[in-house]
Amino acid sequence: MQHGLCGRGSNRGHTAEFRTAVLERVEQRYADFGPTLACEHLALDDGLEVARETLRRWLRAAGRPAVRQRSAYRKRREPKAHFGELVQMDGSFHHWLEDRGGKGCLMHLVDDATSTALFSFGKEETTWAAANLLRSWIERYGVPKALYTDWKNVYVREATEREKLKGVEPMSQFGRMCARLGIRIIAANSPQAGVPTDRSSSVGWRPRAAWSGPTAPIRTAW
Repeated sequence: MQHGLCGRGSNRGHTAEFRTAVLERVEQRYADFGPTLACEHLALDDGLEVARETLRRWLRAAGRPAVRQRSAYRKRREPKAHFGELVQMDGSFHHWLEDRGGKGCLMHLVDDATSTALFSFGKEETTWAAANLLRSWIERYGVPKALYTDWKNVYVREATEREKLKGVEPMSQFGRMCARLGIRIIAANSPQAGVPTDRSSSVGWRPRAAWSGPTAPIRTAW
């Protein structure tokens, strides 16, 4: 015997037209988003409500796997205990305004203990872009004890042969500014750095609000 409803779709299932509309919208606006964030924007911005796992299944069936490759597991250190003890600084290049502007740099500072964040946009990750953002942070929150940065010439640099012979510690222009303020710079991959909590990595972390930025009607280019 076979139930009379066998082979029929669920009453709660979505129509083929709805599925097509969702996949087209994802391809148009949310191609870089994961299923969770895409579902949030589909519901809020487009009025298309779909469950995360349903969207993941549809994407997989359409030949676009939504599961991202995860890097090898690394045990991360605990965040600092106090605000201002360590602030992570980085620049992240992306087409933040999509076709409304060229590729730009999102400069961001994130407190390691509380995740308090401050951002600014610019064309490049320069000494003055970093200095201006740090100044804004200090005006709001005070002078941080240390900055965790990438190993870039803006923040730190290798010693010249002459400096090595004289035993002089190499400093970038930004490094000298920080030294005058009593701010220690800890560069990524240095012995002092350890394994970061990854709150502010341009590869592993992007501020959720900023990552959602291209969906908003921003039309100001740098």
